[in-house]
Amino acid sequence: MDRSELADFLRRRREQLTTEVVGLPPGTRRRTPGLRRDEVAQLAGISTDYYTRLEQARGPRPSTQVLAALTRALRFTSDERDHVYLLCDQAPPGGGRTDKHVGPGLMHVLAKLDDIPAAVITDLGESLVQNRMHILLFGDQAERPGWERFHAWRWFTDPTSREIAPAPDVDRLSRRQVADLRATAARRPKDPDVIEYVAALRAASTEFDRLWTEHEVAVRLSDNKTAVHPEVGVIDIFCETLLTPNASQRLLIYWPRPGTDAAEKMELLRVIGTQRLGGSGPSSYSRPAEVKDISA
Repeated sequence: MDRSELADFLRRRREQLTTEVVGLPPGTRRRTPGLRRDEVAQLAGISTDYYTRLEQARGPRPSTQVLAALTRALRFTSDERDHVYLLCDQAPPGGGRTDKHVGPGLMHVLAKLDDIPAAVITDLGESLVQNRMHILLFGDQAERPGWERFHAWRWFTDPTSREIAPAPDVDRLSRRQVADLRATAARRPKDPDVIEYVAALRAASTEFDRLWTEHEVAVRLSDNKTAVHPEVGVIDIFCETLLTPNASQRLLIYWPRPGTDAAEKMELLRVIGTQRLGGSGPSSYSRPAEVKDISA
């Protein structure tokens, strides 16, 4: 591991970022350009002391989970991400596997969507990063361990995950999830991530296994939804799904459905979330997901 090169690279990238770019409040007047070390640590979900030691070339070799979090926090491009992995003697992600690196463009868009729920997921439905409104409406998904970060896994193995949907919508939503996963499996027929995930779902859920054998195929894009929130009640929303060029990731944006009281309820949800945090101007992001190689 090249500690001095890693330290220099992290410091230079940190100094090139602004609070506006990453969705943090501007705070007090700054004596130096860029983000502070504690702000990078906050975005990456690691301690300030740990990050400081990395920049001082005296820290331990970061794990792949920490590297993945840092690449998001510092808005690395794919090339910059690979460079950091190589500096740490780690194999860069890729090679046809699930793409879990959220690029700076998507992160910037997410930072701007601070008044409506939005999130980035993989084409397998794994939560990568959520904005604050998405966490308030759907819960913190990126903090969950292993398979529980995947929406279909929660849906088909944890009955409480369905409480967000009205009972009449459950069967339709189940079928849409399976059909969408079928489309991903067809696009990535020999990918070990897909093969293992589908096999695990079929073994864990008889409902999923039954729907899988029906062979319905459809990429999940725009959709009208109804969310049932325990504090603000029923919210009518429209979900717009934007795909990355290779369709490996999706930006989910949830708009209040026109002609309903959804906008007022989303504003109430935002206020409730702010009050819980003491009105201290929370960050626009959850802590980035700790990326785990699920094929290991």
